[in-house]
Amino acid sequence: MVKGISFLFFLCLSLVAFSQNADSSIIKKISDEVMLRSSAYENLRYLCKKVGPRLSGSANAAKAVLATADMLWKAGADTVYMQPCMVTHWERGEKESGFIEFSGGRYNLKLCALGNSVGSGKKGVRGNVVEVKSMSDLHKLGNAVKGKIVFFNIPMDPRHIRTFRAYGESGIGRRSGAAQAAKYGAAGVMVRSLSSNVDAYPHTGATQYNDSFPKIPAVAISTIDAEWLSLRLAGNKSLKGFFVTNCRMLPDAPSFNVIGEMRGSTLPQEIITVGGHLDSWDLAEGAQDDGAGCVQSIEVIRALKAAGIKPKRTIRAVMFMNEENGGAGGDAYLENAKRKNENHLFAIESDGGGFTPRGFNLDMSSSQKEKIMQWKPLFANYSATDFSGGGSGADIAPLKELKTALAGFSPDSQRYFDLHHAATDTFEAVSKRELDLGAVNMTALIWLVSEYGL
Repeated sequence: MVKGISFLFFLCLSLVAFSQNADSSIIKKISDEVMLRSSAYENLRYLCKKVGPRLSGSANAAKAVLATADMLWKAGADTVYMQPCMVTHWERGEKESGFIEFSGGRYNLKLCALGNSVGSGKKGVRGNVVEVKSMSDLHKLGNAVKGKIVFFNIPMDPRHIRTFRAYGESGIGRRSGAAQAAKYGAAGVMVRSLSSNVDAYPHTGATQYNDSFPKIPAVAISTIDAEWLSLRLAGNKSLKGFFVTNCRMLPDAPSFNVIGEMRGSTLPQEIITVGGHLDSWDLAEGAQDDGAGCVQSIEVIRALKAAGIKPKRTIRAVMFMNEENGGAGGDAYLENAKRKNENHLFAIESDGGGFTPRGFNLDMSSSQKEKIMQWKPLFANYSATDFSGGGSGADIAPLKELKTALAGFSPDSQRYFDLHHAATDTFEAVSKRELDLGAVNMTALIWLVSEYGL
């Protein structure tokens, strides 16, 4: 009896080893195809240099819809279509300006309006500057900030090695600062840019108003200016600030998610989504955020087609619209899935830039995580070894309502917030090799899920 059990045990081990060797061979085939013949980098070049910034509702966003639809056809998608959605339409307008007045001079600020902010009007915003280093600081001051400019100086915490954690914590000033300061009668808000390092570039990003309070203008200033201003305020509490912005919010505009499908060979009704967001902020080309995620998603379909690998389940590459300042694309994708009663097995998003792969964030049941963790050794040769993170992505998060297993591709994030939402987010900041290696890992995980399910 013992001999029989031992035989079965070693037989199972042999079968597992054989299966992993076969899987490893397929992943190597995927890797070779991507690393030798990827179109991702050239697609990104076109998106950045021929289309450019792609703010929701803009003419460039419309151009990007057509451009990526063409890329999906060329990648070999069986079907390409556009999914309508109404998106936020905010315009920055003429370039912003601002300064700090002090005894004996004026310091010109490097600043930009926060996304979705109201404009200041031609007269601009002028007032004494009051520094706060947390939201609780603001609430303690209360009505003392009336008529003043509140300066939210909340640096990203360098102790967090996972920089997205630092971003989430420090982002409260950008997200809610204008609404909360308006509650106490502030005239305007300046926010320290969300950047890991001290640099001279302002970083934009969306702010959120509370309809119970007035809407006041809000700007981000560069981290180097934030350091200077904080130091000045330490010695002079009566500094005056001024800024003028020309932004405005227009009625929602029609736009589209762009979708390319590779139909599954045996279980086509089960859908695997891979995507990035097509819109970007208007200060730069949106290369890392999130042109990289879009072209990697397109490459998944191209690589599988070119390598002659037929997934069992249907794979959708989705270019989501309006992630940056509204989320309409992700909401529209969910509503369409519900209306069609679709079966969404798995979704993965790439929205952390095209840097060197580190692993995947998993947002799914414990049993599903356990299954994916069995595949972890297959990724060791491709630089993706960290499967410990949680969360997924803003565009696919609505699919949780359908109990879809979610994942976020996780590249190295140490340089991401040097570029995020700033003028430095350009094509030149992307490495072809890093971008392609990310596509290898995404394609490999998608193929495994398609082959074995969850």
